[in-house]
Amino acid sequence: MFTILSKLIQLYMLLIFVFVLMSWFPGAYQTKLGQWLIKLCMPYLKIFRFIPPFFGLDFSPIVAILLLEMAQYGIAALSSFFY
Repeated sequence: MFTILSKLIQLYMLLIFVFVLMSWFPGAYQTKLGQWLIKLCMPYLKIFRFIPPFFGLDFSPIVAILLLEMAQYGIAALSSFFY
């Protein structure tokens, strides 16, 4: 069970990464994939919008991914504790 949860977190981090990369391409968010990623990623990323942009760069996705990474390490620690 812990392995499945860890893989789902890893998949979600990949989706956030693709979502951020799509910002480099004009009109990418208007595609079907872009709309799908907006529905999946924006609710989580909105939590981190309190972080102000620094020199025009938004670092909130980085913080969001780092938090997911820490959760993944926590799941791995719990996994090793129970098995």
